[in-house]
Amino acid sequence: MVRNVRNDQRALGVLPAAPAHRHAHLIEQSHQRCSAFGLTRIEQPDYRPMMRSDLGVARERNQRLYAHAAPVMEMLFEQIAGTESMIVLTDAQGTILHSLGDDDFLGRAGKVALTPGVNWAEHSKGTNAIGTALFEAAPTLVHADEHYMHANHFLTCSAAPIFDPRGDMLGVLDVSGDKRSFHQHTMGLVRMSARMIENHWLCDDHRQRLRLHFHSRVEFIGTLLEGIVIVGEDGRFLGANRSALDQLNLSTVSLRAHTLGSLFGTSVGALVDHFRSPLQVPIPLHVPGGARFHANARANWAEVSTRSGSAVPAEPVRPAGTAPSGLQFLRTGDPQIEAVLQKLMRVLDRDIPVLLLGESGTGKELLARAMHHDSNRARQPFVAVDCAAIDPSQLDAELFGDADPGLAGTRHKSAPGRIVQANGGTLFLDEVGALPLALQARLLHVLQHRSLTPSGSRSPVSVDIAVIGSTRRDLRGLIEQGRFREDLCQRLSGLAVRLPPLRERTDLAALTQRILELECPGRTLEPSPAVTGLFRACAWPGNVRQLATVLRTAAVLAGGETQITEAHLSDNFAEAAQHAVPAREPTLEEAELDIVRQMLASTGGNISEAAKRLGVSRNTLYRKLRRRPHAPA
Repeated sequence: MVRNVRNDQRALGVLPAAPAHRHAHLIEQSHQRCSAFGLTRIEQPDYRPMMRSDLGVARERNQRLYAHAAPVMEMLFEQIAGTESMIVLTDAQGTILHSLGDDDFLGRAGKVALTPGVNWAEHSKGTNAIGTALFEAAPTLVHADEHYMHANHFLTCSAAPIFDPRGDMLGVLDVSGDKRSFHQHTMGLVRMSARMIENHWLCDDHRQRLRLHFHSRVEFIGTLLEGIVIVGEDGRFLGANRSALDQLNLSTVSLRAHTLGSLFGTSVGALVDHFRSPLQVPIPLHVPGGARFHANARANWAEVSTRSGSAVPAEPVRPAGTAPSGLQFLRTGDPQIEAVLQKLMRVLDRDIPVLLLGESGTGKELLARAMHHDSNRARQPFVAVDCAAIDPSQLDAELFGDADPGLAGTRHKSAPGRIVQANGGTLFLDEVGALPLALQARLLHVLQHRSLTPSGSRSPVSVDIAVIGSTRRDLRGLIEQGRFREDLCQRLSGLAVRLPPLRERTDLAALTQRILELECPGRTLEPSPAVTGLFRACAWPGNVRQLATVLRTAAVLAGGETQITEAHLSDNFAEAAQHAVPAREPTLEEAELDIVRQMLASTGGNISEAAKRLGVSRNTLYRKLRRRPHAPA
């Protein structure tokens, strides 16, 4: 039932999509269709765009497609900038809705009219990536003289169709450039971008529903290879992305005939109980036939619990044998983490907003969930919003909600935003530095007045929320650039704490053991001395998240063994760790800091006792910890 990883990679363009002979056959068939259309190879194509009014109708009809595609196109452009290329979005008829590209290429592109309003279906422009992808309903590369018309021979084009959750084609995403700038990886980037648009569309269709993000390999959860299924309150499947259908080897119709119980052997209530914990780990799922998956879930758990009839536990489920508090459970002996936890415990339930700073993967969301877990709001919703991952055009409605006035004489239908969903509980604004300026002003108003007015409504809604923000960006730099409001920064950072990167922490061994306890409850598993050496040599650019992924994979590969060996590590991690830069001699300041950390560890994080033993004042100790020199990566 499970499609292998190599096929997953081929689907996204990491591997060649098809053998050369199959590609040649596809191009030949397209050329034959063009001849049947009555096109000639030497004629000058008609590059005239449709009338402006007709283009306006087409854009209006495809406004939602554009809203989801535009930010993805901007991100894709960052990847191909400087390659004399353009990114093009068309509708399902092949009419260009939107395009952007390198200034140097725009002039030449104008000659072949890669501009809005021009149609690139095969019957109009001959063999080309857009038109042929539309016909084949599959990703298509057309390079140089593979184009049917001579006028287009200077181009190389990579296109991928975009489908909605029902399998209907929405349009095509294409990258076209000078044939001399051809790159093998362009097709992969286009395919991944099309998948991203499809996933955004799916999740937007079901924003209030339970979503399972899964893969047979746990490290692929959170990537574009993951499957996503939408689950109703009765446990039935409401939709899925293409990766989910491919992995399960099911059609959309077949999937809808299943329930969580018949396919994965679980229920909505069981998922609620598992994922309300602040220390979430992927849940193992099995399908008929024995195939195994790992899954994370995304939902407003309080809302899902109410809909499904599942009792919301008074206290979230915790791993057996762990400490009774989320924040306490995060104590693993590192003095910097200890100092952060001490500060956070002091401001719990004091109506002081918290801003968590630190590199990606340092555990900011985990820390926010632990704070919610320990607070008086623990029985109310914890609502997380990734401000950098949501389409900017959708972020207003996502945060503040909207109200549809409906027809005259009828009651309006409203979609509550995430802020209202968090009422009574905690709102976690992940990567708050990505908020557009206009929304920053609205958020500041909410924080100041404890009320908001959804778009399209005149009635304010009162909200009672604890706010935790996080960012890996330099907010001070953004403020100086005029991209972030200083008053909002001040409002969010009642208490700002910085989480150290893993390379600066002293608790790698304890953290490793804690993660393994979560991954393998009731089982003895530890890294071998050789693996411990690799871990110490690694710079851990992905921080705690990377460590957890490495250990999760190793635990699966280790099976029933009691020790993780190098054979259980992903090849790319083992190679990177083995080629790590040899350790250098520490500076005097680093050696001094190491002594301070060891003393703090021996006193259980007691600053006063550590200062006393070292013969310095507490202020001196704090100053040395704040100065901490940056460890080399």
